[in-house]
Amino acid sequence: MNLDSTARDARVELAHGSGGRATSRMVRQLFLRHLPSPELHQLHDGAVVPLAGPLAISTDAFVVDPLFFPGGDIGKLSVCGTVNDVAMCGARPTSLAAAFVLEEGLTLDELESIVASMAQTCAAAGVSIVTGDTKVVPRGKGDRVFIITTGVGQVLPGVSVGPSRIRPGDRILVSGPVGDHGTTILALRAGVDVGLELRSDCAPVAAEVMALLERIPEVHALRDPTRGGLAAVLNEFAEQSGTGFVIDEAAVPVSAATRAAADILGLDPLQMACEGRFVAVLPAERADEALALLRSLPACAQAADIGGVVTEHPAKVTARTAIGGDRLLDVFEGEPLPRIC
Repeated sequence: MNLDSTARDARVELAHGSGGRATSRMVRQLFLRHLPSPELHQLHDGAVVPLAGPLAISTDAFVVDPLFFPGGDIGKLSVCGTVNDVAMCGARPTSLAAAFVLEEGLTLDELESIVASMAQTCAAAGVSIVTGDTKVVPRGKGDRVFIITTGVGQVLPGVSVGPSRIRPGDRILVSGPVGDHGTTILALRAGVDVGLELRSDCAPVAAEVMALLERIPEVHALRDPTRGGLAAVLNEFAEQSGTGFVIDEAAVPVSAATRAAADILGLDPLQMACEGRFVAVLPAERADEALALLRSLPACAQAADIGGVVTEHPAKVTARTAIGGDRLLDVFEGEPLPRIC
């Protein structure tokens, strides 16, 4: 099959993973057409990029089902996920590596849409894909496409973030409504229609994180609430820091569409994945300034101060409910939400 073919049903074939002419055509006519970085266009075994330390590196694999969803697709997600993870290390993301595992039979139109989406998201995030790889597996041995991305970035001067820096008295900020991504994916699979626009929050957050750290480098910890959602992040922070976390459930922003869909599905929005939000823990005396800064940024207009760090009940998280009671905010047991990212 020639990649130049005008056939509407042109698909990935095993030959595209052979390293021969079919591979070369796919790389040059599809990938390089959308991904402009000079390093990638050298078609070398790797990339040499000018970076000064200290550096942050993160890698992630993406297997989301379905590949395309309201608010994004696996390509956009694969860029956002890794860019955001690098930013959570207090680093400005600069470069990505991307590897694709393609299943024989994937349409080339789908693949091109995914790669084009990655290119658009890279441009929005200020990063470049500088090296990559493709492999093709036989029909039935994969699920259309899996993507692995690795990102690198430069840590901002004077910034050091991590759970070990969390202290009692710190405040907890979240950058916007939680649970949108995971709820959207599960509602789409289940065919749930809530009569409202349900949409993934998939987006790069590095620019917003950098703005926060440049103003307030004393931020103690950052994390993006992906699998397991806000609940997982807070429990990880509490366990790793040996402190207790208390949040006001009514203060946590949740969109009407996500809340409605979660109610129908019997899920807790605080346990549902986000792909365009972050949690920041920082000294109480800087919390108001940080919140005002975040709310001045369009992507974080609904940022909120949702609670604080305490000495009581170390390694546990409690949520104060709307009726004034407290509940233990725990994490999932097992994997009830497979393939949401």
